[in-house]
Amino acid sequence: MLALPKRKLRCSFCKKSETQVARLIGGAAGGYICEDCVGVCNTILDAAPSPFKSWNDLTDEQLLTSIKASEASVAALHSLIHAQVAALRKREVSWTAIGKVLGVSRQAAWERFS
Repeated sequence: MLALPKRKLRCSFCKKSETQVARLIGGAAGGYICEDCVGVCNTILDAAPSPFKSWNDLTDEQLLTSIKASEASVAALHSLIHAQVAALRKREVSWTAIGKVLGVSRQAAWERFS
């Protein structure tokens, strides 16, 4: 009987493989999340006001506080994208390919991430 090759598990969010992360958590629907993405989620949740109302229902103070959560989200995602691009460049993926998936030129990708 032939053994099928083991499928390499990946984070459903950042696509890092199980060999690139220390921990990979499986979900009920077959998805996985790595500790880096859990960290991003925790950063977002820690900074977010709760429970969310419409912007018009928030006080000025609550709306000002929500800016902090938005900024934390942007910073966490910025860090994640930079790590992904660094991993791609380490694998010698071209700036052209990176730029293509981001919808920018090779030059723009290089300027943004190098």
